[in-house]
Amino acid sequence: MIYGYIRVSTDKQTVENQRFEINQFCDRQEMIVNKWIEETISGIKNVEDRKLGRLLKKMKKGDVLICSELSRLGRNLLMIMGVLNECMRRDIQVWTIKDNYRLGSDINSKVLAFAFGLSAEIERNLISQRTKEALARKRAEGAVLGRPKGSKSFKTKLTGQEKQIQELLDKNVSYSAIGRILGVHRLTVSSFVQNRQMR
Repeated sequence: MIYGYIRVSTDKQTVENQRFEINQFCDRQEMIVNKWIEETISGIKNVEDRKLGRLLKKMKKGDVLICSELSRLGRNLLMIMGVLNECMRRDIQVWTIKDNYRLGSDINSKVLAFAFGLSAEIERNLISQRTKEALARKRAEGAVLGRPKGSKSFKTKLTGQEKQIQELLDKNVSYSAIGRILGVHRLTVSSFVQNRQMR
């Protein structure tokens, strides 16, 4: 079986670019993806708590997991290595498109996977460190960072869904029911309605 794995970190990102890349790659290789797995979740979440974890449990020897790049599997060295180790131990191949890796159970694959994972983590740490240093420098120069104290962001989880919420309110649907429909807590709905004076 050939599995196409797509992960984005937020619902503002699109899965279409990754799907396009995988489809283009498979066309060139004359392969067909038998099943797609898509999820919107941070790469720092434990693999077991992601669709990827459930997929790995059911994959069998000889299966191929295709993703756009190794960083889709996780956000740090240990997580990526854990996924690759599990795949290599069970003779499951991991193919990436941007990185151009064909990782199996051979020693070259293990060395490549380790090197990539290590360099990816070092790069993230360096970016994080540079960001912290830049913020510290701004603070030292007297810059006020973030939103002004006491101010609130006008954008919320429900921003853009005013029309649907108003229609539900007009039908006397409860805050709890609206929350279930929209995937938020009833207090979030209540606060949103009050702030927008929608009743």
